[in-house]
Amino acid sequence: MPMPVLSNSSAYIPASAIRVLTPYAERAEAEGIKVYHLNIGAPDIKSPVSAVKAVADFRFDHLPYSNSAGSLELRQALTKKYYNKVGLDVCPDDILVTTAGSEALSFIFHAVCDPGDEILAMEPFYCNYSTMSRMNGVDMKAVHTDIDSAFALPSAAEIERHITPRTRAIIVCNPSNPTGTLYGKAEMLAIGDICRRHDIFLICDEAYREFCYTEEPYFSAWHIPDLDQNVVLVDSASKRYNLCGARIGCIVSRNRELLELITRFAQARLCPPVLGQVATLGALEADASYFEAVRNEYIARRDFMIKALNDIPGVYSPVPEGAFYTVARLPVKNASDFCKWLLAEFRLDGETLMLTPAEPFYSTPGCGRNEVRIAYVLEIPQLKRAVKILEKALVSYKG
Repeated sequence: MPMPVLSNSSAYIPASAIRVLTPYAERAEAEGIKVYHLNIGAPDIKSPVSAVKAVADFRFDHLPYSNSAGSLELRQALTKKYYNKVGLDVCPDDILVTTAGSEALSFIFHAVCDPGDEILAMEPFYCNYSTMSRMNGVDMKAVHTDIDSAFALPSAAEIERHITPRTRAIIVCNPSNPTGTLYGKAEMLAIGDICRRHDIFLICDEAYREFCYTEEPYFSAWHIPDLDQNVVLVDSASKRYNLCGARIGCIVSRNRELLELITRFAQARLCPPVLGQVATLGALEADASYFEAVRNEYIARRDFMIKALNDIPGVYSPVPEGAFYTVARLPVKNASDFCKWLLAEFRLDGETLMLTPAEPFYSTPGCGRNEVRIAYVLEIPQLKRAVKILEKALVSYKG
């Protein structure tokens, strides 16, 4: 029987690099195998009690829409209880609440680019940037960074070499998913200078702003001088408060024309999740001790993980200065095959490990083929076991 024809454009959208191995993990778990999930940024850290209580206490006899830009109550609370407290002079009119950071990215790409336009990213970059750009007909162009230089920012000349008449923006994730690289004030000012010279947007994904492990204060793109109309922040409640399922993010910008255009897109999906907004309002009541405890826990996990990885023969990972990810080079030819083999065949006392191949985080063909992204989102005893499994697996692997 003939099948209805699907669009050609749908074939242009890549499968999720983070979830492509999920069927292998599900089969292993169905067989009773314990799988240590270091493949996805879904931490085991508890959400703030105030967020859980806000949802539990929420009473309604019907659940209405909020404003398409997010409830005024939430935008005011984000202003006073978060952004102003971290030194960003944001007002409610600068904020548009989205269905997580992913929708924010899609809206921004659609608003600043026509089909065939380009956005520059430092590779490796969060693989969903490619998905969102392709959904909007945008070309994501890569400026290469290298694991041996700890993914340091390239020179301004190297970045500008990739700018063309169709370049509309540079996107930066700071700190980075997938590498954990943290750009300080000097790097952000350098990127800002490039965007100013070429009059392009600077899209800065600051979802991991709280997770910085240096003593230097975090420098937001919001603070770059004379770039008010070019800077667009992408933010999220998912990582900051471990509310991944709430699906609340936001766009923050002083560019009123941009926000007005994006509001039209937002009206098409009516409103962001109302209960997610309730949870985020509650999370904003969390005090500084919550973030301090979480940050200290991640520093301990990072310190253990990086040392343990680099103690395995043939494995190398630079020290990430932010987020809760690292990219590690393995002594294998093809990390994708190795990750599949881990889930499909390798067992150590009834247990195995799930990692994310790093190659899809690169745009340059062949880059990252022997690398993996590791999310150190489990408690240290589980990380110890996961590293032991990795060490034994690398000895056994014949691929």
